[in-house]
Amino acid sequence: MSSSQIALLGAIAGFTIYLGLPIGRLKNPAPRLRAGLNAVAIGILVFLLWDVLSAAWEPTDAALSDHAWGTSLTGGLALAAALAAGLAGLVYWDRFMARRQSPGRPHGPGAAAATELSRPTRSQAGGLALMIATGIGLHNFAEGLAIGNSAATGEISLAVLLIIGFGLHNATEGFGIVAPLAADGQRPSWSHLALLGLIGGGPTFVGTLVGQHLVNDTLSIAFLGLAAGSILYVVIELLAVARRTGMKELTTWMILLGLLLGFATDAVVTAAGV
Repeated sequence: MSSSQIALLGAIAGFTIYLGLPIGRLKNPAPRLRAGLNAVAIGILVFLLWDVLSAAWEPTDAALSDHAWGTSLTGGLALAAALAAGLAGLVYWDRFMARRQSPGRPHGPGAAAATELSRPTRSQAGGLALMIATGIGLHNFAEGLAIGNSAATGEISLAVLLIIGFGLHNATEGFGIVAPLAADGQRPSWSHLALLGLIGGGPTFVGTLVGQHLVNDTLSIAFLGLAAGSILYVVIELLAVARRTGMKELTTWMILLGLLLGFATDAVVTAAGV
């Protein structure tokens, strides 16, 4: 299989994310549907967080087992720094954007009105969807690196299995991206959905291209760490949205469904021995 064919399949694996995005175009979804979509997104993202951190820690864990102290230290520091950047960076960025959008309002404890805390604003919901797409994009770039690395080392069958597995898995990630918009009752335009899909799915293709020419564990760990940090931030935000709905039983079952969807779509990748 040629490099261009591998790159094309990598692009297909990334852009299956568009299969889940059209659900964001539903007109006036019922409150229970909004809450359910939000909870399913939480479940999928919790699975992704576990999956990403496992993959990011694996090289360091292997180095520790081999007593390769220098390699393990480098990998551990790269993961810690990237995780902190992904999580804390978004916290400070969100605060910076909030101040820019409302420069005249007071800040600090007690400054927000009760109505402001009841539900996210349009800009907050859109920003959260963008953050989810960005976090998934970072994760998918690392997936693309895995596809490209496998092809570069001659493991074509493994690369194809990864493409199939990641493609199935990415199809569920579209739900996670549009969940904040659905929860806020927003109906994004097709161009907006196309942009979110490009941010979330495009990096798989880019990662596949890079991975065919660059095999570097530290780079992969760094991108996975950034993805994990951003995903964790988004999970915290979506849990706050879920708490405001007051639908505890529905939220619990839908989070479980999201987790199971994550494991189910990851089955092919697991079967490939990754």
